[in-house]
Amino acid sequence: MEQRGCVSWRERRQWVPFLVALVLSWSGASAQIRYSISEEVKEGTVVGNIAKDLGLDLSTLHQRGFRIVAGSTEPLFQVNQNDGILYVNQQIDREEVCEEISVCLINLKTVLENPLEIHYVSVEVLDVNDHSPRFSEKEIRLEISESALPGAVFQLQAARDPDGGINSIQQYKLSHNDHFRLEVQDRGENGKLPILRLQKPLDKETKKTHKLLITAIDGGKPTRSGTVDIIVEVLDVNDNMPVFTQDSYIVTLYENAHIGTTVVQVNATDLDDGSNGEVIYSFGNNVNSKLRQLFDINTNTGEIVVKGLIDFEVKDRYAIDIQASDKGSAPLTADKSVIIKIVDLNDNAPEIEVTSFSSIVAENSRPGTTVALISVNDLDSGLNGKVICSISENVPFTLTPSLQDNMYSVVTKSPLDREKQSQYDVTIVAKDAGQPSLSSVKTISVTVSDVNDNSPKFSMSPYTFYITENNEPAARLFSVSATDCDENENAQVSYNIVRGEENKLASFLNVNSENGDILALKSFDFETMKTFQFQVVAKDSGTPSLSSNVTVNVFLLDQNDNAPVILYPVSANGSAEGVEEIPRNVNAGHLVTKVRAYDADIGYNGWLLFSLQEVSDHSLFSLDRYTGQIRTLRSFTETDEAEHKLVILVKDNGNVSLSATATVIIIAVEPKEAFAASDVKSSVKDDDENNVTFYLIITLGSVSTLFLVSIIVLVVMQCSKTPDYSSKYLQDTNYDGTLCHSIQYRSGDKRYMLVGPRMSIGSTIVPGSNGNTLVVPDHRRSASGEPKAPNADWRYSASLRAGMQSSVHMEESSVMQGAQGVLVQNWPTVSSAADGEGGELSTPMGAGVDSNSWHYRYGPGGPGGPPQHLKPGEVPPEAFIIPGSPAIISIRQNQGGEDDKSDFITFGKKEEAKKKKKKKKEKKEKKDKGKDDGDD
Repeated sequence: MEQRGCVSWRERRQWVPFLVALVLSWSGASAQIRYSISEEVKEGTVVGNIAKDLGLDLSTLHQRGFRIVAGSTEPLFQVNQNDGILYVNQQIDREEVCEEISVCLINLKTVLENPLEIHYVSVEVLDVNDHSPRFSEKEIRLEISESALPGAVFQLQAARDPDGGINSIQQYKLSHNDHFRLEVQDRGENGKLPILRLQKPLDKETKKTHKLLITAIDGGKPTRSGTVDIIVEVLDVNDNMPVFTQDSYIVTLYENAHIGTTVVQVNATDLDDGSNGEVIYSFGNNVNSKLRQLFDINTNTGEIVVKGLIDFEVKDRYAIDIQASDKGSAPLTADKSVIIKIVDLNDNAPEIEVTSFSSIVAENSRPGTTVALISVNDLDSGLNGKVICSISENVPFTLTPSLQDNMYSVVTKSPLDREKQSQYDVTIVAKDAGQPSLSSVKTISVTVSDVNDNSPKFSMSPYTFYITENNEPAARLFSVSATDCDENENAQVSYNIVRGEENKLASFLNVNSENGDILALKSFDFETMKTFQFQVVAKDSGTPSLSSNVTVNVFLLDQNDNAPVILYPVSANGSAEGVEEIPRNVNAGHLVTKVRAYDADIGYNGWLLFSLQEVSDHSLFSLDRYTGQIRTLRSFTETDEAEHKLVILVKDNGNVSLSATATVIIIAVEPKEAFAASDVKSSVKDDDENNVTFYLIITLGSVSTLFLVSIIVLVVMQCSKTPDYSSKYLQDTNYDGTLCHSIQYRSGDKRYMLVGPRMSIGSTIVPGSNGNTLVVPDHRRSASGEPKAPNADWRYSASLRAGMQSSVHMEESSVMQGAQGVLVQNWPTVSSAADGEGGELSTPMGAGVDSNSWHYRYGPGGPGGPPQHLKPGEVPPEAFIIPGSPAIISIRQNQGGEDDKSDFITFGKKEEAKKKKKKKKEKKEKKDKGKDDGDD
């Protein structure tokens, strides 16, 4: 190949001119030259002298770095820097470099530096017939049926020649034969395509195989060629079709048959020999994909088997087309239809469908109200599809059949009550009559909607609460609670307090409408009020709304909020101080004086105890813990001081004890000097006390005048009006003779007190009575003149009782305001007992009150009467105590006298009167003694 290429370059110079087209286009320092060279020339073959053709100086080529700019691959050409000759660097294969390109040009770029010059060189590679035509296969086999008609065309595969132009394939030749001829079809750039055409019918019985030779020739000089063998096999004609052995195929198949179960086997025969007589089986073209998923056929044996799930409820009959065909080159076929009948099995449970359903039913719905409509269906047939329905028995619903088959209604059969049960799960059972029987269950949930048919109910009725006095205003006291069995707005309970004229205290209370918390708008005082009652209404938000009320009983509990008050001794300036003078010759156990005190609280809070806080000589005086009596422990001696100071502490027994102190100064004097000393002292002080006495007299006179005027006004008002047991000044709606008013005033060291019943108009003061006597006219006579029975509940509140274990109810106390300088005091009250009963009066023991307290028993039985049955902690209603008062009470009641229309209650100062009388007597003796001394 290399030698031939070299020869072609030298010997073909005469008939293939060596065209050197030198085109110099000078523009600056660039030019372009074109050369041509044949492919397959040897390495080093000279292509042209670039330096000469470009007119370059050969001596400067090497210095200026004359070279070809090449890429990453090895260049096909190189230039000599000494002489500027372009030569072949490696052998060139045009078919490889320029595949399927008619003109093969290779563009080169040469470069010179200093100054920079770029020249473009194009080298055309000329084709050489160096390749022979070649077929892809050595042998081509054709199968042609003997029934093929003359003119039949059989396309052959073309040969391939890499050379181009005239050196490519120019013609095909076919070997001589009687049945075929060769035609060539020109496809332009795709070359020429050989075609074999049948000229004469083939006969298999004459010749089974025909061998042909095709030659492909190119146009080169010399020409080159390639051949391929063609083997033509004559095929036999299939002139007999298969025939089925049965005219029809009808079979039965149970549903749910296992996969692989044989349904039926079809059979067909073919009279032809060989492959034309071999029969294969398949489904017909009109058999859809669903049938192909259920059944399959063995192509060789014709056996039809189950492939998928057979369901009678989907389809109870199938028709399948079966095709039998032979294996001939032109197969012949025969068709037959196979009928498959499906036998039903009880494999479907009944289906329950809720066609209409009301999930919410009002609890006041009448029996027979429709809740749901259901339909029942069973896909099975015959007895397998006959359905019987039932409903659960523990619900207030029943199942009634409809006019339409397999339709039922779920209706209520009894009244509903949401408060007992708000939701029902109704279970419906459908069962078929197959063997074995199948059933299905459907559960529907029915919600019973609420109707406002329940009133709010309080957790207890009535409520009883115990609260301590002195509560903080606007603070929560307690809470009431009511529940409503309904729901939502029917169960939303709001609270309010019943207000009205008959319950004025309700205006001082408030209730939280949402949670029932009771608030007090003011602070309560046990000493003023012991108990009260009000009503709370609970109302729901339903339509129409329902409500209920409850009575709330509130009992106040006493707190130790009152300190003891010293009643004696009291000095002129109001302080708890006093001076007592006793002879020095008194014996042990002598009563010096008694400290009196009062506490408005009750129980332990009002139980007063006396103790010596300060004493000059502990061995000389003693103090009774309960009565406050100061007594001498021994006789005075000559060494004893004449003046002794005792500070007495009076405190109650509350949890946080309150106390008060009193100071008693005891002066021991000689028996004979006591009166003289008293007169001398009084004479010395007469001048100092004249002014004080004058003011005391004025004050006493003013108070007395004001008191008398007030009594006169009351009497006039009583006389001017008819007795109505009530007054706009003193409200007494239910007159029961209760001692509830008191007036108390002081003048100097004297103290006066008036206690009487509720002062309705007509009460009078009887002058000349012992002490302060209040006459209470009896206005409780009926029209017949017989005494009217008063309130049987007579309780006298006690502020103090020795050993008391529980609090005692106290009734309302009142205050009458006097003139300026008059002491105002709240006093406990006494309720009257029933008329017609006898009574007795006895002084109680202990309690630190001495003659200030009484136990009054008001009844016909006297002390020997039957005992009353009391609960633990209760105080007999006839027992009362008047604490903190030195008054003497006397009660006279003439049960048989018609003229005696009043109960007389007399108050006085027994002990103080005796002391004053004794002091006057001592003063008189001192004065007499002084006179005697003066005479001497």
